[in-house]
Amino acid sequence: MQDYRLTDKNIIGKPALIVGVAGLALSMIGYFMDPKQFFYSYLVAYVFWTTLALGGLFFTLLHHLTGAEWSTVLRRISESVMVSFPILAVLFIPVALGMHDLYHWTHTDVVVNDKILSAKAPYLNVTFFIIRTAAYFAIWSLLSWRLHKLSLEQDSNPSPELRKKFRKISAPGMLLFAVTITFAGFDWLMSLDPHWYSTIFGVYVFGGSLLAIYSFLIIFGLMLRKRNILQDTITVEHYHDLGKFLFAFTIFWGYIGFSQYFLIWYANIPEETIWYLYRWEGSWSIITMIIVLGHFLVPFILLMPRANKRNLKFLNFMAVWIFVMHWIDIYWLVIPNLHQQGFQLSWMDLTLTLGIGGLFMYWFWRKLSANALVAINDPSLEISINFTNN
Repeated sequence: MQDYRLTDKNIIGKPALIVGVAGLALSMIGYFMDPKQFFYSYLVAYVFWTTLALGGLFFTLLHHLTGAEWSTVLRRISESVMVSFPILAVLFIPVALGMHDLYHWTHTDVVVNDKILSAKAPYLNVTFFIIRTAAYFAIWSLLSWRLHKLSLEQDSNPSPELRKKFRKISAPGMLLFAVTITFAGFDWLMSLDPHWYSTIFGVYVFGGSLLAIYSFLIIFGLMLRKRNILQDTITVEHYHDLGKFLFAFTIFWGYIGFSQYFLIWYANIPEETIWYLYRWEGSWSIITMIIVLGHFLVPFILLMPRANKRNLKFLNFMAVWIFVMHWIDIYWLVIPNLHQQGFQLSWMDLTLTLGIGGLFMYWFWRKLSANALVAINDPSLEISINFTNN
């Protein structure tokens, strides 16, 4: 039986760490030049990589809850993505330190003179914000750690009872995931404009997280394939299914985004419409149209044909495209609160995305390369390897 272990463990780890440290070091120069821009750029990069980790947690929870067989060969990759929450918790510290620059509701003098913010003060206050964030990371870290630990235990000591344990954790875990990702979206992103609210904003963030993880699984899997790693384990059939999910959740994300816009436009309540007005003024209208066309219409049309989802070069291109569009979407959610008249790209947007991403990938690769690349003693492994689309 194959052990599915890497012989060269330095493919990604060290280069990712170098990029991460260099990106953050360069960004520190930007902090002293323009601290407010630094914190906003940091939030964009941070949320982008955190949504990928959340997508990995959801993928793993769903795999165990449904008893899926086709995705068994992908499970260890998604597990290695989700166990990044401890390092992401540490990387949240700059967001906490920059709250006064990021969040209008942290200014006591403003809150006192604003009826809406005064009414929201029991929820929107620094102490409760930090407590909630700590709770989110505690839940995500505990779920991911426990599932990953059981997965490694299955490699060394397989038992039919482990499947039951996976489900016992995943069932309440899915409920906790739904609540925490919703409120994290409210806290970190929606409260940037505390006068605005949307009851489905958390679902919108969730939809983006799913697109991020499915894109990542395709990109990373095909990167391994080019190096003749897992090329006979993760097959065209699996990529075809990942392409289906990429197509399906492009529709889901677009539906949620349009529903949010349509209901707010139809109600025509000033405190709700102002959020979209900011994103339709000046050059922000260009970014808005890029998201409508590039994040929804282009993937929707190009991923529709079956042949395109089985063309690995094309599928890889589309996965990279959607991954980039997800970053643009996060940028569109955050930066208009800083530059309301039009978008202004900063070099820190790039260095911080690479900086946090480099540390994220280093941690991910460290966890993945330390063990077998697939769950070698999962009862469904052979079925998954031989999976075919009907």
